[in-house]
Amino acid sequence: MSEVNPGKTISHDEINALPLKAFMGEILLITKATQLPDVFAEIQQHTVVGLDTETKPAFVKGQVFKVALLQLAIPGKVFLIRLNLTGLSPEITDFFENENVIKAGVGLRDDIKILHKLEKFTPAGFAELSTMARETGLEVESVKKLTALLLGFRISKGAQTSNWEAEQLTEKQIVYAATDAWVCLEIYKKLKLGIRD
Repeated sequence: MSEVNPGKTISHDEINALPLKAFMGEILLITKATQLPDVFAEIQQHTVVGLDTETKPAFVKGQVFKVALLQLAIPGKVFLIRLNLTGLSPEITDFFENENVIKAGVGLRDDIKILHKLEKFTPAGFAELSTMARETGLEVESVKKLTALLLGFRISKGAQTSNWEAEQLTEKQIVYAATDAWVCLEIYKKLKLGIRD
């Protein structure tokens, strides 16, 4: 049996020993489609954006909800777009089709699939972080493990299965959602700098 290279993976215990961190920058909650032109004018000034989505969890077999939240991180700021209120507007689909802006995240194939249920688009410029991690020899794929291994802290997943269609999102949900998109941006930067022995 070949031995796993040290520093290529991380155990549950090692993650739990790390300090807990969350995004501390500016978080903008977007609830109206009329806000989107200004949001994307700002986002498209950046070449890389951290991306994640949240969907209300289904606890009944066969029940499926549409994606409720789109999180987009740029340096120092995260936009939380409540898709259940704004819909997938032309600004958003244009952004998803823009190959000049890299959209970095984990599990993007699933994200794109559920976003397609709102509106069809031709995805371009998406960067799957788990694939990038494998290509550099790392043996971790989840956002939680990539954050721990590459950024040196742990993130809370406590709000993951909460109601993302609630009338008001809680502070815990807002920070959780912003943190997930922010770490995707930071992980991308780390992987692009090249992590090799």
